[in-house]
Amino acid sequence: MVDNSILVRLLRQLTIETDRFAEIFGEKQRMHRTDLNALALIMDARWTGEPMSPGRLAEALHMSPSATTAVLDRLEASGHVHRTRSAHDRRKVELHVNDSALELGRAFFVPLNEALTRAWDEFADRDKEVIARFLGASIDATKAVRAGLTG
Repeated sequence: MVDNSILVRLLRQLTIETDRFAEIFGEKQRMHRTDLNALALIMDARWTGEPMSPGRLAEALHMSPSATTAVLDRLEASGHVHRTRSAHDRRKVELHVNDSALELGRAFFVPLNEALTRAWDEFADRDKEVIARFLGASIDATKAVRAGLTG
């Protein structure tokens, strides 16, 4: 049986390693960490079916609207994102990642994705289901505690 303290330590180590990996990408692209986080949130919004808005981004980043605008201005100036008016409500602005930013990210992150895929190939599908539940529960628990700290 694996002790919970070992799981916490392993998650912490994984977080440090993935943070460092992302920092290297940011250094190579001359991007602030906040810009990287914003870009990731905008990219991930594509999977939810609901485009990211500047307001939702500000909330997710825990930043003021003006600070979020500065992040978006940098990302737009560097060619990573663009803003469009919603087709459903012209008053709303939607944020989208440019294909060039996706290609840049793929070039850097594909080797990590391939290495992780090879590492995970040794796990059976049922093990991966447990791992996915574990990670989802860990994310939910972290969000709940964080909400208590900021709320």
